[in-house]
Amino acid sequence: MNFVKELEWRGMIHQMMPGTEELLEKEKNVAAYLGIDPTADSLHIGHLCGVMMLRHYQRCGGKPFALIGGATGMIGDPSGKSQERNLLDEETLAHNVKCIKAQLSKFLDFDSDEPNRAELVNNYDWMKDFTFLAFARDVGKHITVNYMMAKESVQKRLNGEARDGLSFTEFTYQLLQGYDFYYLCEHHNCRLQLGGADQWGNITTGSELIRRMSGKECFALTCPLVTKADGRKFGKTEKGNIWLDRNRTTPYAFYQFWLNVADEDAKRFIKIFTSLPKDEIDALIAEHDQDPGQRVLQKRLAKEVTIMVHSEEDYETAVEASNILFGKATKEALLKLDEQTLLDVFDGVPHYEVDKSLFEAGVKAIELTTDNAPIFPSKGEMRKLTQGGGVSINKEKLADPNQVLTTADLLDDKYLLVQQGKKKYFLVIAK
Repeated sequence: MNFVKELEWRGMIHQMMPGTEELLEKEKNVAAYLGIDPTADSLHIGHLCGVMMLRHYQRCGGKPFALIGGATGMIGDPSGKSQERNLLDEETLAHNVKCIKAQLSKFLDFDSDEPNRAELVNNYDWMKDFTFLAFARDVGKHITVNYMMAKESVQKRLNGEARDGLSFTEFTYQLLQGYDFYYLCEHHNCRLQLGGADQWGNITTGSELIRRMSGKECFALTCPLVTKADGRKFGKTEKGNIWLDRNRTTPYAFYQFWLNVADEDAKRFIKIFTSLPKDEIDALIAEHDQDPGQRVLQKRLAKEVTIMVHSEEDYETAVEASNILFGKATKEALLKLDEQTLLDVFDGVPHYEVDKSLFEAGVKAIELTTDNAPIFPSKGEMRKLTQGGGVSINKEKLADPNQVLTTADLLDDKYLLVQQGKKKYFLVIAK
């Protein structure tokens, strides 16, 4: 496959330095890298477009480097930010790097015997012994302040976008990132840097630094910053970022995010965030357009991304969890859910807190759902619905309104799911 052509049809190119495609056609052993600042111990889906570029690069035969900014992560990047980042200590950074590598291994092959196996590098390894004086003498002299000041990211901060302006620490970021590019070029024949659209200024500083220090020509390619069709930021919800770490965002919530994207977004996202070939994606879009109500695109997108980030088992569990709320499901399916997934599934339904001692002593279903958790307006209404087969407890039909409920009926020793009819759910929480 041709890497540039692959990105073009997927809509993954924002800017590309002239000569990039010619370089990749002429030289087959060129390495490319993407930088990731380890400011958290997990990537979120805002990182995915860049990571997918690296994935496609490896699939096209190129050698990918994932650079973890252990050194630059201690400083913070002004690009697209309104204020400085918190500086991280070495122990936190080391933990974050380890977690991020585990996530990247889902996308990149680090273990292959092939020459283009992926490699992870940490710029802390070559920056930790670099003194300030040596850096100023050997690197800083090659790039003028005028050149650095002209960068859009710097100008935005200086022109009042940030309350406190731009510190010297952050101002040096583009030079440090530029040196990373130089180091990888010298030691790993890395001639191409990939990144998000907001990184263009930093990346071109690196290519200019390389030209001035070694006379070599290096190139840049950035992907667009992905937004939703309505212009809102991609990957943000009311609860915050959608993370790749299951402890931050459950596989169910992750799956639901993709399943619920708008039709126009699904058409773009399935190209950017999956490795499906063009003919298959075109066929899916055509099928979707014939009957949008079936949400064929969203279902396939959610499946592909959930399996890639988590696993096929997690995908199947997420589908099964979705069926609990939106379709037919059994008590056994309910019992499989871990606590956080259970809460995610029933996030939007009414919650009632009751004293756990009720279950310890044993409480009649009719009393629980009227006197303690006012799910039903009256005991008469509750009896009538139960007799008509319209009440379920933990996905099992309630035959007798006087059935005694105990702690043995609680899910995770804490929750009881009450269902009225097919679609009305209530979650009782025993505390």
